[in-house]
Amino acid sequence: MKPIYYLACFSLAFVWLFTGLTSIFFAPEVGFEILAKAQITGIYADIAVFGGGLWDIFLGIWLIVQRKLRSCCIAQIVTVLIYSMLLTIIDVSFWLHPFGPVTKNLPILVLIVWLYQEKSASSV
Repeated sequence: MKPIYYLACFSLAFVWLFTGLTSIFFAPEVGFEILAKAQITGIYADIAVFGGGLWDIFLGIWLIVQRKLRSCCIAQIVTVLIYSMLLTIIDVSFWLHPFGPVTKNLPILVLIVWLYQEKSASSV
């Protein structure tokens, strides 16, 4: 594999790990505020914030481990699409946010698809 392949894997892993750790330890209140806009509070919000954070950490570790990477890519794509859809339903203005919490998902999806294709090409 080319060095750019590993840079792509580890940069995505960093995003997932950092997002998961931030959601659980550094700024869980952000997730709770977003969910409150959809009237999701209490135990359901706890499950969503902490479960989502753990899932993100799992995806980051999965990328680092490099096992069944095509399945990992599919899991990432589904996750990004679900997160984007939920944020859109909760508050469509996230698409217009100057820091791009949803719009950044478009190039991330492209990078994930590229990794999938690179892994597929190297498996043949």
